[in-house]
Amino acid sequence: AVVSTQSTGENTTFWSKVESVTQPTATAKDIAIGFFSSGYYCGEKRHDDVCKANTDRVFENDNTLNNQLNNAPASYFGHVLKFTDKVTVPYMCSRNNNFSNRSQKGILWVVSKAEAEAAKKRRRR
Repeated sequence: AVVSTQSTGENTTFWSKVESVTQPTATAKDIAIGFFSSGYYCGEKRHDDVCKANTDRVFENDNTLNNQLNNAPASYFGHVLKFTDKVTVPYMCSRNNNFSNRSQKGILWVVSKAEAEAAKKRRRR
């Protein structure tokens, strides 16, 4: 599944390679919308264990989120994610990032257990 972010026009398959451990019925879109909105929206639509409370905001038919996230929550529990496939994920944190010695970025490689064991053996040599 490809998730498109309307504001930037970007497409990503990242969300189709993870599942939520904390909300197993959450779809790729539910997870992405929760993270993209900093928890302002709990997901795309109300279903099962996602967005079940009447106070939960759903993305469907609601465009009240400020484009600078000014009305988003200050903290967000989010989801505990589990990768379902091998993937390479570059990441960065833009908070306090002035591209100097405080740069917070890296690459996460998710590989099979056999590949991880082989890499360990190569490092020991």
